[in-house]
Amino acid sequence: MGGMSMTTRPASTYRFLALEEAIAIIALLREPVARIRTEDADLARQIRRAANAIALNLGEGERRRGKDRIHHYRIAAGSARETQVALRVAGAWRKDGAADDAVMDRLDKLLATLWRITER
Repeated sequence: MGGMSMTTRPASTYRFLALEEAIAIIALLREPVARIRTEDADLARQIRRAANAIALNLGEGERRRGKDRIHHYRIAAGSARETQVALRVAGAWRKDGAADDAVMDRLDKLLATLWRITER
């Protein structure tokens, strides 16, 4: 059996990959958030809360069924977008440590995955 393409994977595979990606993004945000905290502790806390909410809602949604599951995935998507915007705000304030393009790209890819899960 050959490997499955992204279009033939079951939705449960996307959910697992999305959760793993959310946790990886949190790890990538540790240093930028620590730097942002030195100039704007409130914004750093908001980024932490939003990034944590991505993973926590994916984990909770995985154990839910029906519309409740999709609701949690949509909340996770909203939190991913909130994380992106908060990082852009940090950059706009010229905060040292605003996220690099790699983190923003990973958040974009996670948002695309969550769209596929919620809009099928």
